Amino acid sequence: MAESSYAEFDFTSVDLARLRFAFSPVSEAVASLRTLQDPGRHGLHLPWIHAVRPRLAGLDLRLLLALVPLGPYIADFLTPPPTRPLPDIDAELELVAAADPDEAAREASRVPGVNTPPVREFLADPAAGVARAADELRQYWEVALAEFWPQIRGLFESEVLRRSRQLARDGAGAMFNDLHPNITWSEGRLRIRTRAWRRSGPLDGDGMILVPSVFHWPETPVMAEPYQPYLIYPAPGVGTVWSQGVVPTPDALSALIGHTRARILVALSQAATTSILARRLSMTPGAVSQHLKVLSACGLITRKRSGREVFYECSQLGHSLCAS
Repeated sequence: MAESSYAEFDFTSVDLARLRFAFSPVSEAVASLRTLQDPGRHGLHLPWIHAVRPRLAGLDLRLLLALVPLGPYIADFLTPPPTRPLPDIDAELELVAAADPDEAAREASRVPGVNTPPVREFLADPAAGVARAADELRQYWEVALAEFWPQIRGLFESEVLRRSRQLARDGAGAMFNDLHPNITWSEGRLRIRTRAWRRSGPLDGDGMILVPSVFHWPETPVMAEPYQPYLIYPAPGVGTVWSQGVVPTPDALSALIGHTRARILVALSQAATTSILARRLSMTPGAVSQHLKVLSACGLITRKRSGREVFYECSQLGHSLCAS
């Protein structure tokens, strides 16, 4: 990555008011295609690679792989900006299928594999190419990622809650400077080291979407004009996402409150809902709920409502026990 390659965004108060978090299953699917093409660079994802590679033998992914090559640039119509905080894969795939064929053709013409047969066919009939790309992406999602999405989504939900609290508590500057070494904030300007392009200028009131990612690790891709500006950054805890159900617990804590409640308490070092915990620990929501009632009655966890969801987190006493 070139030291001098940066994207810079000047924020106004309007842009800060329009700053929001979201996450994107389609973006993760597209990024995972690069992981499959270069597994040695993404060793932490080897458990996932070993699990899904045998399943892909029957899929035709030639167009997708041509539009998502290794290197700094991909066809951006495959990763539309998230339109809501908790996106739905079907809704995002509909956005891909509805991409403007002319814009998609311009983007496809810039990929390194422009002279490969799949891309030449795409450019000959962009409307049909967009439909084919969306269909390949749907099939790929079902085979390679649908099974694993709950644990990835659980990581993202916890991260979005944590960052939203940090933004409200400490402000945009502190939050941005804590996201990743590639990302810096100074006096209203956000600077991001990139691989693909350079940019410098205002956001013009469009705001920005911040998107945590598992498969983009360790990079920080940015998208801007002609799309809604958004920044993708590696979510903390990426290295643990494939160890579903494995939560190390102190032996003394397990002896005191039981192994299952100890696992739940340790997992609540970051706030989570009952459903997030159930996915993270491979338990049923009903079982998690029963243990949460006991932990709450003992003063080991706190609860806080956010909209229709209730988030649980270690109390000060709970943190003390986990550290013992």
